[in-house]
Amino acid sequence: MAVPKKRTSLSKKHIRRNIWKGRGYQAAAKALSLAKSISTGHSKSFFVRQTSNKALE
Repeated sequence: MAVPKKRTSLSKKHIRRNIWKGRGYQAAAKALSLAKSISTGHSKSFFVRQTSNKALE
């Protein structure tokens, strides 16, 4: 089985971890943006069926 010969440096490890975290932050920001646009009714690419307010009261 292949084994790496040398240990990965801490700086390379931190760079990879920051890239991984950055992708998560971008996905969360995009999801929040979509949720805001849906809640205000300004979404152009996502359709939500409107419910009556009487059912909520």
